[in-house]
Amino acid sequence: MSQQHTLAIGLEGIAVAETDLSLVDGLNGLLVYRGHWARDLAINHTFEEVAHLLWYGHLPNEQELAELKGKLNENRELPDHVKRILDLIPAEVDMMSVLRTGVSALGSADYSWPPTLDQVISLTAKMPTIVAYRYARLNGREPQEPNPALDHTANYLYMLKGQEPNPAHVRALDAYLILTQEHGMNASTFSGRVVSSTQSDLISSITAAIGALKGPLHGGAPSEVTEMIEAIGTKENAEPWMRAKLEKGERLMGFGHRVYKTVDPRATALRVVASQLSGDDPWFDLATHVEQVGLKLLEEYKPGRKLNTNVEFFAAAVMRAVGLDDTLFTPTFAVSRVVGWSAHILEQAKNNRIIRPQSNYTGPMPK
Repeated sequence: MSQQHTLAIGLEGIAVAETDLSLVDGLNGLLVYRGHWARDLAINHTFEEVAHLLWYGHLPNEQELAELKGKLNENRELPDHVKRILDLIPAEVDMMSVLRTGVSALGSADYSWPPTLDQVISLTAKMPTIVAYRYARLNGREPQEPNPALDHTANYLYMLKGQEPNPAHVRALDAYLILTQEHGMNASTFSGRVVSSTQSDLISSITAAIGALKGPLHGGAPSEVTEMIEAIGTKENAEPWMRAKLEKGERLMGFGHRVYKTVDPRATALRVVASQLSGDDPWFDLATHVEQVGLKLLEEYKPGRKLNTNVEFFAAAVMRAVGLDDTLFTPTFAVSRVVGWSAHILEQAKNNRIIRPQSNYTGPMPK
């Protein structure tokens, strides 16, 4: 009999690190960033301020905020060799694969281990530019250069749309980006920390995280929510359409979460943002109807499971309301989550020990 280890499929319920970055309390529906409620940060602060909180450990004063904005601004431009590589990628390649390749093309020389704040700021500044550059090319436009007069979120929308963004759209997207910057030891964050624990460079760690986020069970759901709502089409079709899915044992996108056993606090906050932005939009009216019908059917088909609307449901509504194409949903998630990924990678490096779990052998022994 070979040596056996305690088995936890999917590492569920297993803590692999101590962190002071965030608290994700799935039983009580709480999300805290370094001692601050995430929902309050989304209402009262900006992307840069919350990034400063996660990277430096405190909300910035006026001078610290100006310094961080300046560093982000200085690092937005892409090297020419990265642009050339992006231009060579066939149009049919999905945006997340392009983002992964664009980040990888930045190379490891300037991002070697151990990770530094300057490295993570540089990479965070460049990721929106990679997404916007590719999106412009796909739509037959000359890519828009970063606008030094605009803050991080406004500049991202500016580069995507090629024009000054609507301030209401900037504020709504900023709230989304803040609420998704960090979320504990999720699959992509864990992937990044595993790679960094080997003392590999920041670029390798972030490309691993992007690869994990690309999976539909992690970061791919917002666009699938819009596809579901558009397939339903009308309020009258909502119940029969979703009932047919559940009868076949299929998932309803935008419902349920691996951690939250109650309402996802990010969904609660984004519901308000989406409602304010959407007004009388028939699509949003249909979406809220789909939500109510979906919750009722899930209680019928999966009693006791407590499956609630998750962040992806209203993330889809917010991103649609600000005019983002479905293909941009998961890349925009990555543009946000790179803050949390890099904060975890910095934390991993402080007291590094290679992450090396065990497995239990179930095959035959030699005769």
